[in-house]
Parts: sequence; C-alpha cells; structure tokens
Amino acid sequence: MLKTFFTKLYRRLPVIRECSEIHKMLKRLEKDQRARHAIQLCDFGLDDHPRYGDPRRLLIHQAQICSQNGEDGIIREIFRRIGSTDKVFAEIGVGNGCENNTSFLLSQGWTGFWIDGKRSFVRALKDREDLRGDCVKHSVSFVTRENIKELFRELDVPLEFDLLSLDIDQNTFFAWEGLRDFQPRVVVVEYNSALPSDLDWKVRYVPNRTWNNTQNFGASLKAFENLGRDMGYSLVGCDLLGINAFFVRNDLLGDHFLSPFSSENHHEPPRFEFRHRRGHLSAILDRAD
Repeated sequence: MLKTFFTKLYRRLPVIRECSEIHKMLKRLEKDQRARHAIQLCDFGLDDHPRYGDPRRLLIHQAQICSQNGEDGIIREIFRRIGSTDKVFAEIGVGNGCENNTSFLLSQGWTGFWIDGKRSFVRALKDREDLRGDCVKHSVSFVTRENIKELFRELDVPLEFDLLSLDIDQNTFFAWEGLRDFQPRVVVVEYNSALPSDLDWKVRYVPNRTWNNTQNFGASLKAFENLGRDMGYSLVGCDLLGINAFFVRNDLLGDHFLSPFSSENHHEPPRFEFRHRRGHLSAILDRAD
C-alpha cells in the first residue's frame, strides 16, 4: 500500500511527467519515421530496384484496402494474370472480418467461406444487410489438420475454387496439409520469414497448440515450397514484410510469374517494423450490385 502511494506520488512530479511525455513523443516520431520509410520503399523504391523491378514479380502490385498489409493488391494482380472462375474464396483465420485477405473480394462480388476460432467476425457479417444470405457461409471453429477437411465439407466448400487463404499462426502448415482433397487455384499462407530461405523447418505438430508470440511458430518458406510442390503448386511470391507467401496451381502458371519458383528466389525477410495502416480504419466495402 505504501509502495503504491509513493509510486503515484513519484509519477506526479513535474519532471517525471515531462520525461514521460517526451518518451511518448519520441515513440510517435519513431513510428512515423518507419511509416515514411515504408511508403518511400513501396511507392517509389520498388519499380527501379534490381530485385523488384522485374514485371513478373508481384511486390510492385501491393495495395492495402482491407488486408493487413499489401495482400489485396497482390491477390488482385494474380487473378488479373490467370483469370478467375467461380470467384469463390475460403479463408481460415479472418480476425474481426474487416481486416483480412478476402474482405475486399466481397465488395467485388465474390462469395465464400470464413472460419475462425473466435466469434468477432460474426458481428461484421450481421451488421451488413448486403452480406446476408449466402455471401459468406461461416463456422466458428478451432482448426486442426484432422478437422479442417470436415469443416470444409460441412460448409459445402467445393473441391475446386479460386482462392484459399490460411493464417492460423502456429499450425498453418498442417492445416494446408489437411486439405489434400481440395484444389483451389491460388493459395495464400503465412510463413515464418525469420528462418533461412534454404531451411526446411516446421514447428512440432500439436493439434490444440496456439501461438505464444515467440519465434517458435509455423513453418519456413522452404517447408511451404516443398509442401506446395507435393500438392501441385508453385511459389510465385511473398509480400514485402515477409508475412504471406503466394502459391499458384501448376496448370495455371504459364509464363505469368518469375521462375525459379523457389524460396531462395522469392523469400522476403521479416520487415514487421514497416507494418502500418495506410488511410482510414479498415472496413468491408459495400458489396457490388
């Protein structure tokens, strides 16, 4: 009790308050500086960069509308190159529903399936009249390698559709491994970008294990490259922040993407310090008529 009293008294001292405000200001300046560096790199530094300037790479097409980073633009560019068919998506790990890899597609007339272990995304659907009906079928479920196929069947996810997005942190690799019966045309997965590009590593699989905010999660890009190859997919790129990897089914590759389709060629290291929301708060855009 006495300690709490003196702690509060200490914090009320003018010099301590001023130092605290200065510390907060410096933190804001640091964050603003990182944002400026990110904008400069993404908007002005990629086209002429010796690595990123090749038009077959995807990074120069990054755009953030509803996605956490630049995934919206990369996904849009992939389908511009290979075309879309049924415009159906399935996303596992959708967050609050307003910031993920498929919310932007809803505004363009796509339909699909959402699965997440938490219910926060359900409100985003209930509050929107234009999203009612069969626009988005959903399930509040904890996903494992063993149950993901059954969850898809319960939702009537077709065996072949346009886009699969997987981001469940700890066991993303194993969730994709559990979908061998399904053949989406494009797959987006979260990878562990801190690991070397030539290392095939994945976390030890425990079905009910969740991420503990440490580096011990997921799988390396090389592990995903090898899994994708085994399932008939090629790695065609990653986002600049080193969070998402993009795969295209082999029969759709053509000459649209930059080979070799290896982690050594497409790996991006972690640049999480550049993460920021550009513009206003994320929200699901109005659905096209």
